[in-house]
Amino acid sequence: MNPLCTPSEHALSRRQWLGQMGGAAAAGAMSGLVSPAAGEVLKQKEKQVLFIWLDGGMSQLESWDPKPNTQFGGPFRSIPSVIPGVHVSELMPRMAKKLDKICLVRGMHTQDNSHSAGVPRIQRGDPVNRGVIYPYFGSAIAKLLGPTTSGLPPYVWVKPGSGGFKPTDAGFLGPKYGSLAFGDGQPPPNFLRPNSVTAEQDTARNELRNALNLNFAKPRRSTNTEANSYVFDTAEVLLRQRGIFDTTKYPQKEKDRYGDHQLGQHMLIGRKLLEAGCRFVKVNSYGWDTHGDHFNGTVSLVNRFDQAFAAVLEDLETTGQLEHTLVIAMSEFGRTPRINGHAGRDHWPEAWSIALAGGGINRGAVIGETNDKGTFVKGDAWDIGHMFHTWYHALGINSADVEFENGDQPLPIAHDDMGVIPGVLS
Repeated sequence: MNPLCTPSEHALSRRQWLGQMGGAAAAGAMSGLVSPAAGEVLKQKEKQVLFIWLDGGMSQLESWDPKPNTQFGGPFRSIPSVIPGVHVSELMPRMAKKLDKICLVRGMHTQDNSHSAGVPRIQRGDPVNRGVIYPYFGSAIAKLLGPTTSGLPPYVWVKPGSGGFKPTDAGFLGPKYGSLAFGDGQPPPNFLRPNSVTAEQDTARNELRNALNLNFAKPRRSTNTEANSYVFDTAEVLLRQRGIFDTTKYPQKEKDRYGDHQLGQHMLIGRKLLEAGCRFVKVNSYGWDTHGDHFNGTVSLVNRFDQAFAAVLEDLETTGQLEHTLVIAMSEFGRTPRINGHAGRDHWPEAWSIALAGGGINRGAVIGETNDKGTFVKGDAWDIGHMFHTWYHALGINSADVEFENGDQPLPIAHDDMGVIPGVLS
């Protein structure tokens, strides 16, 4: 069964759903847009997150905030978007047509200009120093919202390179809330049951494992033993969805829409994981640290992102899943307006952009602006702590009232001195 309709069918499906709001997910499943099992998941309308991480630093000047024909503008033109008066780089023709589906925050002003400091600070939200290591956003959501009714792992990560369980993301929350990473879009090694082991044998082995785990856990602290059991239990549920990782069985038209490149195929797997019911899905893209030959490298990087991002937004909207899924596309910082001696752009946390979409987000809004040369933010500037408050509120979590518990110590889930960015939430 082809899980997607053709573009010509989208208008009809939308009209049907608009007339049958209560049965949107079921209608999608029956019409072949998603599998019947996924249709059951979609009917729950549980909050989910798609977090697209462009590791190394996407250039705002060659994407969301171009400054053509200026001192630092570079060789690319800007093109008009569907929002009157708002332009994006010519390298993003697909998103220019879909800019009314997202909220663009052009006023980001953060602090760290190194990867080693910027990556963890940005993904942890930089709360006031409490003497503990804070969780990444995915781990925080896994703790605060837990798994969906699907029972699948709440925080999964599709990435190039190695996979496996990544407990360090969880910080003081403990390893239970780490991420399960699918390296190169594949399950971790030894994840799938070998053909030499029957289903009955596997069940018996798991029963024995559970009994041994209980005996082992009795005299020990529960943090690590609970994490071990939790990972096994959620992984067992994921085994039933292992077809997600076999992209050879996906319709070719579907793969072509996302792009015949790593980011496109990983974005497609990420969407399937959301559809199956994972709470938080992170999709990584590497190679954005363009200190040299920036403009040649950026052509392929931004074009691939433009294709994959436009495709996933279209599919999430078509199935109705965008209404309850927060979509975030970002890096750890932007890139310098000044072009260096290697025809590259360096790290620039002073003025950059983040794209948001989905449930709770004010679509078609452009928040903040930079000056004519793109060197600094004009007016109000926003740090990552503001963004964390905004994300939490979009997911229905009141970040001013909800706290983490670190033993007997209550801790804020976002920076005490910051709040929601005005205009971002619908």
